[in-house]
Amino acid sequence: MPLLEVRNLRTRFRTDRGTTNALDGVSFDLHEGEVLGLVGESGSGKSVTALSIMGLVPQPPGEVTADALRFDGMDLLTASKRQMRDLRGDRMAMIFQDPMRCLNPVLTIGRQITEALRRHRGMDRDAAKRRAIELLEMVGIPLAEKRLSAFPHQFSGGMRQRVMIAIALSCQPRVLIADEATTALDVTIQAQIVDLVRRLTRDTGTAVIWISHDLGLVAGLCHRVNVMYAGRIVETGPVDEVFARPGHGYTVGLMGCTPRIDRDIARLTPIEGLPPSLSEPPSLCPFLPRCAVSVDACRTAMPSMREMGQAHAAACHADLRPFWKRSAA
Repeated sequence: MPLLEVRNLRTRFRTDRGTTNALDGVSFDLHEGEVLGLVGESGSGKSVTALSIMGLVPQPPGEVTADALRFDGMDLLTASKRQMRDLRGDRMAMIFQDPMRCLNPVLTIGRQITEALRRHRGMDRDAAKRRAIELLEMVGIPLAEKRLSAFPHQFSGGMRQRVMIAIALSCQPRVLIADEATTALDVTIQAQIVDLVRRLTRDTGTAVIWISHDLGLVAGLCHRVNVMYAGRIVETGPVDEVFARPGHGYTVGLMGCTPRIDRDIARLTPIEGLPPSLSEPPSLCPFLPRCAVSVDACRTAMPSMREMGQAHAAACHADLRPFWKRSAA
Protein backbone atom coordinates (compact mmCIF):
# COMPACT_ATOMS: atom_id res chain seq x y z
CA MET A 1 0.00 0.00 0.00
CA PRO A 2 1.47 3.40 -0.93
CA LEU A 3 2.21 5.91 1.81
CA LEU A 4 0.80 8.71 -0.39
CA GLU A 5 -1.82 8.05 -3.07
CA VAL A 6 -2.71 10.73 -5.61
CA ARG A 7 -5.37 10.04 -8.24
CA ASN A 8 -6.61 12.51 -10.86
CA LEU A 9 -5.61 15.57 -8.84
CA ARG A 10 -6.98 18.79 -10.33
CA THR A 11 -6.32 22.28 -9.06
CA ARG A 12 -7.82 25.39 -10.61
CA PHE A 13 -7.81 29.06 -9.70
CA ARG A 14 -10.88 31.18 -10.43
CA THR A 15 -10.19 34.88 -10.86
CA ASP A 16 -11.81 37.91 -12.48
CA ARG A 17 -9.78 37.14 -15.60
CA GLY A 18 -11.03 33.57 -15.87
CA THR A 19 -10.06 30.12 -14.67
CA THR A 20 -6.51 28.77 -14.65
CA ASN A 21 -6.25 24.97 -14.70
CA ALA A 22 -2.96 24.65 -12.83
CA LEU A 23 -3.19 20.86 -12.46
CA ASP A 24 -5.06 18.61 -14.85
CA GLY A 25 -5.34 14.99 -13.74
CA VAL A 26 -2.08 14.32 -11.86
CA SER A 27 -1.74 10.75 -10.55
CA PHE A 28 1.10 8.95 -8.77
CA ASP A 29 1.98 6.86 -5.71
CA LEU A 30 4.74 7.44 -3.17
CA HIS A 31 6.05 4.52 -1.15
CA GLU A 32 7.92 4.40 2.13
CA GLY A 33 11.64 5.13 1.73
CA GLU A 34 11.22 6.28 -1.88
CA VAL A 35 12.55 9.49 -3.42
CA LEU A 36 10.32 10.71 -6.26
CA GLY A 37 11.52 13.54 -8.50
CA LEU A 38 9.22 16.15 -10.06
CA VAL A 39 10.89 17.98 -12.94
CA GLY A 40 9.74 20.56 -15.45
CA GLU A 41 10.18 24.25 -16.22
CA SER A 42 8.59 27.03 -14.17
CA GLY A 43 4.80 26.98 -14.46
CA SER A 44 4.56 23.24 -15.14
CA GLY A 45 2.66 22.56 -11.91
CA LYS A 46 5.34 21.13 -9.62
CA SER A 47 4.87 23.53 -6.71
CA VAL A 48 1.07 23.56 -7.04
CA THR A 49 1.15 19.76 -6.77
CA ALA A 50 3.05 20.05 -3.49
CA LEU A 51 0.78 22.79 -2.10
CA SER A 52 -2.34 20.84 -3.07
CA ILE A 53 -1.10 17.74 -1.23
CA MET A 54 -0.22 19.79 1.86
CA GLY A 55 -3.60 21.54 1.90
CA LEU A 56 -1.99 24.96 1.43
CA VAL A 57 -3.90 26.14 -1.65
CA PRO A 58 -6.12 29.06 -0.56
CA GLN A 59 -9.78 28.21 -1.27
CA PRO A 60 -11.04 30.46 -2.81
CA PRO A 61 -9.67 31.38 -5.31
CA GLY A 62 -8.24 27.87 -5.51
CA GLU A 63 -10.25 24.69 -5.90
CA VAL A 64 -8.68 21.25 -5.33
CA THR A 65 -10.42 18.04 -6.37
CA ALA A 66 -9.24 14.45 -6.81
CA ASP A 67 -10.55 10.93 -7.18
CA ALA A 68 -8.23 10.06 -4.28
CA LEU A 69 -5.74 12.02 -2.16
CA ARG A 70 -4.67 9.88 0.78
CA PHE A 71 -1.75 9.89 3.19
CA ASP A 72 -1.27 6.69 5.20
CA GLY A 73 -4.96 5.89 4.68
CA MET A 74 -6.13 9.38 5.71
CA ASP A 75 -8.29 11.28 3.21
CA LEU A 76 -6.61 14.66 2.87
CA LEU A 77 -9.52 16.23 0.96
CA THR A 78 -12.02 15.65 3.76
CA ALA A 79 -9.62 16.28 6.65
CA SER A 80 -10.50 19.23 8.90
CA LYS A 81 -8.25 22.29 9.22
CA ARG A 82 -7.23 21.10 12.68
CA GLN A 83 -6.29 17.65 11.37
CA MET A 84 -4.18 19.22 8.63
CA ARG A 85 -2.44 21.52 11.13
CA ASP A 86 -1.63 18.50 13.28
CA LEU A 87 -0.32 16.66 10.22
CA ARG A 88 1.81 19.45 8.71
CA GLY A 89 5.21 19.83 10.30
CA ASP A 90 4.86 16.47 12.00
CA ARG A 91 4.18 13.47 9.76
CA MET A 92 4.25 15.57 6.58
CA ALA A 93 6.66 18.45 6.08
CA MET A 94 7.63 20.78 3.25
CA ILE A 95 10.72 22.82 2.42
CA PHE A 96 9.59 25.91 0.52
CA GLN A 97 11.38 27.74 -2.29
CA ASP A 98 11.67 31.16 -0.66
CA PRO A 99 12.91 31.01 2.96
CA MET A 100 12.75 34.78 3.46
CA ARG A 101 8.99 34.72 2.91
CA CYS A 102 8.47 31.59 5.03
CA LEU A 103 10.53 32.47 8.10
CA ASN A 104 8.96 34.93 10.54
CA PRO A 105 11.19 38.05 10.52
CA VAL A 106 10.39 39.01 14.14
CA LEU A 107 11.06 35.62 15.76
CA THR A 108 14.48 34.15 16.42
CA ILE A 109 15.67 31.13 14.50
CA GLY A 110 15.68 29.10 17.72
CA ARG A 111 12.04 29.98 18.46
CA GLN A 112 10.96 28.92 14.99
CA ILE A 113 12.75 25.56 15.15
CA THR A 114 11.66 24.67 18.70
CA GLU A 115 8.02 25.65 18.05
CA ALA A 116 7.38 22.52 15.98
CA LEU A 117 9.23 20.29 18.45
CA ARG A 118 7.23 21.56 21.42
CA ARG A 119 3.90 21.41 19.60
CA HIS A 120 4.22 18.05 17.87
CA ARG A 121 6.69 16.21 20.10
CA GLY A 122 5.77 17.68 23.49
CA MET A 123 9.39 18.53 24.33
CA ASP A 124 10.22 20.91 27.14
CA ARG A 125 12.27 24.05 26.47
CA ASP A 126 15.69 22.50 27.18
CA ALA A 127 15.08 19.32 25.15
CA ALA A 128 13.77 21.33 22.21
CA LYS A 129 16.82 23.62 22.36
CA ARG A 130 19.21 20.67 22.32
CA ARG A 131 17.41 19.18 19.34
CA ALA A 132 17.45 22.55 17.54
CA ILE A 133 21.23 22.82 17.99
CA GLU A 134 21.62 19.28 16.65
CA LEU A 135 19.49 20.10 13.61
CA LEU A 136 21.44 23.27 12.77
CA GLU A 137 24.70 21.35 12.99
CA MET A 138 23.21 18.64 10.81
CA VAL A 139 22.51 21.12 7.98
CA GLY A 140 25.95 22.69 8.20
CA ILE A 141 25.39 25.92 10.17
CA PRO A 142 28.45 26.75 12.31
CA LEU A 143 28.23 28.02 15.91
CA ALA A 144 24.76 26.52 16.09
CA GLU A 145 24.06 27.33 19.74
CA LYS A 146 24.93 30.99 19.25
CA ARG A 147 22.86 31.17 16.05
CA LEU A 148 19.67 30.18 17.85
CA SER A 149 19.25 33.76 19.09
CA ALA A 150 19.73 35.29 15.62
CA PHE A 151 16.93 36.59 13.40
CA PRO A 152 16.37 35.58 9.74
CA HIS A 153 17.75 38.85 8.34
CA GLN A 154 21.09 38.05 10.01
CA PHE A 155 21.50 34.95 7.84
CA SER A 156 22.52 34.69 4.21
CA GLY A 157 20.05 33.27 1.69
CA GLY A 158 21.74 29.88 1.73
CA MET A 159 21.78 29.75 5.53
CA ARG A 160 18.08 30.65 5.69
CA GLN A 161 17.40 27.79 3.31
CA ARG A 162 19.31 25.45 5.62
CA VAL A 163 17.20 26.67 8.55
CA MET A 164 14.06 25.80 6.56
CA ILE A 165 15.47 22.32 5.96
CA ALA A 166 16.21 21.93 9.68
CA ILE A 167 12.63 22.93 10.57
CA ALA A 168 11.20 20.47 8.04
CA LEU A 169 13.34 17.62 9.38
CA SER A 170 12.80 18.43 13.05
CA CYS A 171 9.99 15.94 13.69
CA GLN A 172 11.32 13.23 11.34
CA PRO A 173 8.33 13.33 8.94
CA ARG A 174 7.10 10.29 7.07
CA VAL A 175 6.70 12.37 3.90
CA LEU A 176 9.02 15.26 3.06
CA ILE A 177 8.32 17.56 0.10
CA ALA A 178 11.39 19.53 -0.96
CA ASP A 179 10.60 22.36 -3.38
CA GLU A 180 13.91 23.51 -4.90
CA ALA A 181 15.47 22.82 -1.50
CA THR A 182 19.10 23.21 -2.58
CA THR A 183 18.81 25.95 -5.23
CA ALA A 184 20.31 28.69 -3.03
CA LEU A 185 23.12 26.50 -1.66
CA ASP A 186 26.69 26.11 -2.85
CA VAL A 187 27.70 22.70 -4.18
CA THR A 188 29.40 21.51 -0.98
CA ILE A 189 26.35 22.22 1.21
CA GLN A 190 24.11 20.86 -1.54
CA ALA A 191 26.01 17.57 -1.43
CA GLN A 192 25.69 17.54 2.36
CA ILE A 193 21.91 18.01 2.19
CA VAL A 194 21.52 15.34 -0.51
CA ASP A 195 23.51 12.91 1.67
CA LEU A 196 21.28 13.82 4.61
CA VAL A 197 18.15 13.04 2.57
CA ARG A 198 19.64 9.69 1.51
CA ARG A 199 20.35 8.76 5.13
CA LEU A 200 16.88 9.90 6.17
CA THR A 201 15.17 7.64 3.65
CA ARG A 202 17.47 4.72 4.47
CA ASP A 203 17.36 4.96 8.27
CA THR A 204 13.81 6.16 8.95
CA GLY A 205 11.88 5.20 5.81
CA THR A 206 10.91 8.81 5.11
CA ALA A 207 9.46 9.21 1.61
CA VAL A 208 10.55 12.28 -0.33
CA ILE A 209 9.09 14.28 -3.21
CA TRP A 210 12.06 16.18 -4.65
CA ILE A 211 11.07 19.11 -6.88
CA SER A 212 13.93 20.46 -8.97
CA HIS A 213 15.07 21.96 -12.26
CA ASP A 214 18.42 20.18 -11.85
CA LEU A 215 18.19 16.94 -13.84
CA GLY A 216 21.66 15.88 -12.72
CA LEU A 217 20.67 16.16 -9.06
CA VAL A 218 17.44 14.26 -9.71
CA ALA A 219 19.34 11.53 -11.55
CA GLY A 220 21.72 11.06 -8.63
CA LEU A 221 19.16 11.20 -5.81
CA CYS A 222 15.75 9.96 -6.98
CA HIS A 223 14.42 6.45 -7.58
CA ARG A 224 11.59 7.55 -9.89
CA VAL A 225 10.82 10.74 -11.76
CA ASN A 226 7.65 12.43 -13.01
CA VAL A 227 8.16 14.88 -15.87
CA MET A 228 5.51 17.63 -15.71
CA TYR A 229 4.33 20.03 -18.40
CA ALA A 230 1.30 22.36 -18.43
CA GLY A 231 -0.15 20.84 -15.25
CA ARG A 232 0.17 17.23 -16.40
CA ILE A 233 2.55 14.34 -15.91
CA VAL A 234 3.74 13.63 -19.45
CA GLU A 235 6.29 10.94 -18.55
CA THR A 236 6.94 8.78 -15.50
CA GLY A 237 9.26 5.95 -14.66
CA PRO A 238 12.48 4.83 -12.97
CA VAL A 239 14.95 7.70 -13.17
CA ASP A 240 17.66 5.72 -15.00
CA GLU A 241 15.14 4.42 -17.53
CA VAL A 242 13.56 7.82 -18.23
CA PHE A 243 16.87 9.63 -18.75
CA ALA A 244 18.43 6.82 -20.81
CA ARG A 245 15.34 6.14 -22.95
CA PRO A 246 13.07 9.23 -22.83
CA GLY A 247 9.58 8.65 -24.16
CA HIS A 248 8.28 12.21 -24.54
CA GLY A 249 9.42 15.13 -26.66
CA TYR A 250 9.46 17.40 -23.62
CA THR A 251 11.85 15.10 -21.77
CA VAL A 252 14.08 15.14 -24.85
CA GLY A 253 13.94 18.95 -24.82
CA LEU A 254 14.84 19.17 -21.12
CA MET A 255 17.80 16.86 -21.61
CA GLY A 256 18.98 18.96 -24.55
CA CYS A 257 19.13 21.98 -22.22
CA THR A 258 21.24 20.13 -19.65
CA PRO A 259 25.07 20.16 -19.72
CA ARG A 260 26.62 16.67 -19.79
CA ILE A 261 30.20 15.62 -19.17
CA ASP A 262 29.86 12.21 -20.79
CA ARG A 263 29.48 13.61 -24.32
CA ASP A 264 31.27 16.27 -26.32
CA ILE A 265 28.52 18.81 -27.01
CA ALA A 266 29.56 22.23 -28.19
CA ARG A 267 26.21 23.94 -27.63
CA LEU A 268 23.09 23.35 -25.55
CA THR A 269 19.76 23.22 -27.38
CA PRO A 270 17.10 25.50 -25.84
CA ILE A 271 13.38 24.73 -26.03
CA GLU A 272 11.94 27.41 -28.29
CA GLY A 273 8.69 29.20 -27.49
CA LEU A 274 6.67 29.60 -24.29
CA PRO A 275 4.46 27.29 -22.21
CA PRO A 276 0.77 27.33 -23.19
CA SER A 277 -2.02 29.22 -21.48
CA LEU A 278 -3.73 27.10 -18.82
CA SER A 279 -7.09 28.81 -19.16
CA GLU A 280 -8.43 26.37 -21.75
CA PRO A 281 -8.11 22.55 -21.65
CA PRO A 282 -5.93 21.53 -24.62
CA SER A 283 -7.37 19.32 -27.36
CA LEU A 284 -3.92 18.20 -28.53
CA CYS A 285 -0.60 17.64 -26.79
CA PRO A 286 0.16 20.95 -25.01
CA PHE A 287 3.84 20.65 -25.94
CA LEU A 288 3.12 20.33 -29.68
CA PRO A 289 3.95 23.96 -30.70
CA ARG A 290 7.42 23.64 -29.11
CA CYS A 291 8.19 19.99 -29.90
CA ALA A 292 11.16 19.13 -32.12
CA VAL A 293 10.19 15.46 -32.57
CA SER A 294 6.44 15.69 -33.33
CA VAL A 295 4.78 13.43 -35.90
CA ASP A 296 1.55 13.65 -37.92
CA ALA A 297 -0.47 11.85 -35.23
CA CYS A 298 0.35 14.65 -32.79
CA ARG A 299 -1.76 17.03 -34.91
CA THR A 300 -4.88 14.88 -34.90
CA ALA A 301 -5.31 13.38 -31.41
CA MET A 302 -4.31 13.92 -27.79
CA PRO A 303 -1.78 11.21 -26.83
CA SER A 304 -2.61 8.94 -23.90
CA MET A 305 -0.10 7.32 -21.59
CA ARG A 306 1.54 4.30 -23.23
CA GLU A 307 3.94 1.79 -21.75
CA MET A 308 7.58 2.36 -22.63
CA GLY A 309 9.03 -0.31 -20.36
CA GLN A 310 8.62 -1.70 -16.88
CA ALA A 311 6.86 1.00 -14.81
CA HIS A 312 7.80 3.54 -17.52
CA ALA A 313 5.08 5.39 -19.44
CA ALA A 314 4.83 8.52 -21.58
CA ALA A 315 2.02 10.48 -23.25
CA CYS A 316 3.62 10.85 -26.68
CA HIS A 317 2.92 9.64 -30.22
CA ALA A 318 6.51 9.91 -31.46
CA ASP A 319 8.91 6.97 -31.70
CA LEU A 320 11.99 8.20 -29.87
CA ARG A 321 14.17 5.12 -30.30
CA PRO A 322 16.46 6.91 -32.80
CA PHE A 323 17.06 9.55 -30.10
CA TRP A 324 18.12 6.82 -27.65
CA LYS A 325 20.83 5.75 -30.09
CA ARG A 326 22.05 9.32 -30.63
CA SER A 327 22.06 10.12 -26.92
CA ALA A 328 24.04 6.99 -26.12
CA ALA A 329 26.65 7.74 -28.76
